[in-house]
Amino acid sequence: MQLDIDIEDWPAGDWEALAGRAAAAAGEGEPLLANPRLIASLLFTSDGEVHVLNREWRERDKPTNVLSFPMLEREELEDLAPDGPPVMLGDIALALGTCAREAGEKGISLESHATHLIVHGLLHLAGHDHVESDQQAEAMERLETRILAKLGIADPYGD
Repeated sequence: MQLDIDIEDWPAGDWEALAGRAAAAAGEGEPLLANPRLIASLLFTSDGEVHVLNREWRERDKPTNVLSFPMLEREELEDLAPDGPPVMLGDIALALGTCAREAGEKGISLESHATHLIVHGLLHLAGHDHVESDQQAEAMERLETRILAKLGIADPYGD
């Protein structure tokens, strides 16, 4: 998978390399994400920008830590051959203020939390969800935890 990364209003850091590692690990954990034709856009931005996106596209008038906007249904992703022209998987936006606050509350680095949220967002783009049922949520959390463990990041859902 290719990433198209735009960084606005985030502190200095190697966010592109972090995103690349997160995407590679996500592709190992969810093979549909390893298709070389896929492109995902990733926006590192402010709470204000994510708030606007959340209000406009999800009708929720508040910021959130990560938003995902899939452009393919899971079935389309499953049927996508590895050869051919590039295909847009979807868009992800991360909100700095919310991410930083949550990282502080969890006692973890912003980099670790951002990695988790990128993996989380990519899994959403691959058709995973945690809203419809507890079983879906548990399955997605297990997958996230396995992917993050490969990156040396502790279980974000553990007590």
